[in-house]
Amino acid sequence: MREASWGDCLDCNSAMNITPDKEKARSLVETAEERIRFSIQEVDEKNANYVFESYYASILEFLHAVVLLAGYKVSNHLCLGYYLRDVLKREELFRAFDDCRFKRNALVYYGKRMEFEMAKETTEKARELVRKLRTMVPGGYL
Repeated sequence: MREASWGDCLDCNSAMNITPDKEKARSLVETAEERIRFSIQEVDEKNANYVFESYYASILEFLHAVVLLAGYKVSNHLCLGYYLRDVLKREELFRAFDDCRFKRNALVYYGKRMEFEMAKETTEKARELVRKLRTMVPGGYL
């Protein structure tokens, strides 16, 4: 069964209850921040897809930190999105994340590079998503 909700993720064991892991969450946030510092550069036609991929990886690290602090281990990107939508009730973040996820999958799994303007726009949306996710991690972890 393919997950269609956070409840499905729990039922299928794609998301599991664990003891909250503050140290791992802190490490993930630090890694995300370091990756972002490394990725801050002018986006051009040659690097746009790669800069986007880097931001997407940071988004994942922030999301995993959020769920770890809440006491969950999540094994796929879909369920991270469903956590945003169904548990945190952040539909706008879910939509932004799902759009990035879809574009990243096309790039990584199907070799479909985004046109420069699309990659530039998507990278800016990813940057904005990162800014919002930062606010979801308690200050002590940044």
